[in-house]
Formats: sequence, C-alpha cells, structure tokens
Amino acid sequence: MKSTKLKIAAIAMVVAFGLFAFRTFSPGAIKGTVTPTAAAVSAMAISGTDTSKVLIDNGSFAIKELKAGTYKLVIEAVPPYKNFEKEGIEVADSKATDVGEISLQK
Repeated sequence: MKSTKLKIAAIAMVVAFGLFAFRTFSPGAIKGTVTPTAAAVSAMAISGTDTSKVLIDNGSFAIKELKAGTYKLVIEAVPPYKNFEKEGIEVADSKATDVGEISLQK
C-alpha cells in the first residue's frame, strides 16, 4: 500500500514538472512616440547579442516579440537631429513597456 502511494506521488510530480516544462512564454514589447515625427527613422531594442529593429511610423513605434529582460533603446534620427539612446529598459513577459514621448535633439 505504501509503495503504491509513493508511485502515485512520483507520477504526479513528473506530470506537474512536465506541465511547467512546456509552459509557453508570451513575449513583451517596447513602445513609444518620437518628436519631431519626420526626424525619426527606426527604433532598435538591444539586449546582449540580440537586436530587434522596427521602422517608426508617423512618430510611433512598437518593438514586439521581445524576451523578458533589460534592453537598450536606440532611436535612429536623420540629420540635423541626433540619435537617442536609453539603457535599462525592463521588459516583462506579456507586457508592453511604454517609454513615453522621446524628443530628439539637434
């Protein structure tokens, strides 16, 4: 009787660990706006060796499909405006981190 209970408990633990092993993770995102709208070309999220890049549309951007972690955001600008960089942006699973409005400087 005791060995049957142990077998059932062991099987339950294996099943429970198996369910967590195949848990899906929903990616996060970084979003925001840039002014002046005509000065911004693209937005990049950089984490280690991973880089995701999107074009800025009408001053808005959303870099999607990001793994949870810490990112550096780079906004590429056209002259006479300077590129913008911000480090330490935290992205969590299933959440969009809003960096707000970014004002490009000349």
